[in-house]
Amino acid sequence: MSKTLDFLGIDLGASSGRGIVGSFDGEKLSLREVHRFPNEPQMLNGRFTWDILRLFAESKNAIRAAGVGDLRSIGIDTWGVDYGLIDSRGRLLANPVHYRDRRTEGVIREFDRVMTREKLYGITGIQLLDFNTVYQLYAERRDGTVGDAKRMLFIPDLLGYFLTGEQACEYTIASTGALLDAVRRDFSPEILSALGLDRSFFARLVSPGTPLGGLLPDVAAEVGGCRAGVVSIASHDTASAVLAVPAKKNEKFIYISSGTWSLLGTELDEPVMNSDTLARNFTNEGGVGGKIRFLKNIMGLWLLQESRRQWRREGRGEDEIGFDALSAAASAAPSCRSLIDPDDPVFSTPGDMPGRIAEYCRATGQYVPATPGETVRVIFDSLALCYRRTINGVASLCNITPTAINIVGGGSKDTLLNRITADVCGLPVVAGPSEATAVGNIAVQLMACCEAASADEAREIVRRSFPTEVYYPSSGTSDFDEAYVRFDRLVARRESGAV
Repeated sequence: MSKTLDFLGIDLGASSGRGIVGSFDGEKLSLREVHRFPNEPQMLNGRFTWDILRLFAESKNAIRAAGVGDLRSIGIDTWGVDYGLIDSRGRLLANPVHYRDRRTEGVIREFDRVMTREKLYGITGIQLLDFNTVYQLYAERRDGTVGDAKRMLFIPDLLGYFLTGEQACEYTIASTGALLDAVRRDFSPEILSALGLDRSFFARLVSPGTPLGGLLPDVAAEVGGCRAGVVSIASHDTASAVLAVPAKKNEKFIYISSGTWSLLGTELDEPVMNSDTLARNFTNEGGVGGKIRFLKNIMGLWLLQESRRQWRREGRGEDEIGFDALSAAASAAPSCRSLIDPDDPVFSTPGDMPGRIAEYCRATGQYVPATPGETVRVIFDSLALCYRRTINGVASLCNITPTAINIVGGGSKDTLLNRITADVCGLPVVAGPSEATAVGNIAVQLMACCEAASADEAREIVRRSFPTEVYYPSSGTSDFDEAYVRFDRLVARRESGAV
């Protein structure tokens, strides 16, 4: 190839967004961040919502900042499950509701009367979480808020529609919502019937790498005459991140996409759905190349992010709550002195996270962390033990023997958490790339323009392009067996409904 090709990945996370240009020279991919912006949800009319017009404006700013003349294509990825509602004239009816809004509290039990969770899981293979799209749509119908909506579009599809005027529903993002038949890889007629919705309520289903179209004339003019088209990439951010795992062909790898959430699992050819996977609440989401991402959602660095927000509100400075300072303080704190169950619902909503962690430890008869360093140590130890428990589940349910843990995403840069994870799990941790979602986003664009023929070739480019760091266990897992037993009791406490 004689000319370097440039692609723009717009990566929208739960707290921030980035525009990243990926330049491919025929051998290696390099990244250049051109735009970064906060993603700040808003309370609006009693609902916790996404500021979608701000995200649209910032997406256009990213295109403009990319240097529009040389771009081959644009791809957008976001978090899963959330959506916007469109009326018959193609207009957005309201700001999309945030998955952390309280409207779906208790809705799983309500929907059980329409379709049991066993039947729903048997169709979709999707982890039971009250913010799943199926439950959000049920709440919309229950509350009469669907209104004049004629179509729903998942967030990346909605932004693609704003840019191009074309409506499509990308497979990986659709798979997060518990609306698809996991075997047929299409919307389930039974689930749509249970919701009282027609198939026309959803756009055409497309695979990752499908061209969506060129920018609308007014949008193109606004961003400087950009001629690049938009590609429906693996638009669920985890699907893109998994494509960036630097695994070799046919390798049965364990991955953790580490960010606000920790998505831990492996990649399979077919979904695994049975009473055991349901009982352990594993999910089967769509991946690139027809793969299934068999995984579990774990409350991840949200615990740290929300703790830092609270400490800032209290007036603490970066000398105390900066990442380096917190890591040093946590490293000095005793290991596994106190533990939490990261997936306890008490930790799922915004607020005083350190206070909730302290109260949880008090209620469970443990030492109450008194400093930011002690609180962070509780978070990291608990996450690592949760990883160990989940990896054990993946290994037994999928009949694989993991030899390493691939951690990608922003959390891969956290040296202390990586070291604790290696020690607790007794497996080497291969960390990187840190910009996995953007890398995977752009890798699908490479596949769309035939610069990579398959996911395996895309991962080979990733291995050539981005270095990794390996953390080896410093001891055997037996050193953490007692802590693991205590952690398991905390999880059992939640699962049994104990207070």
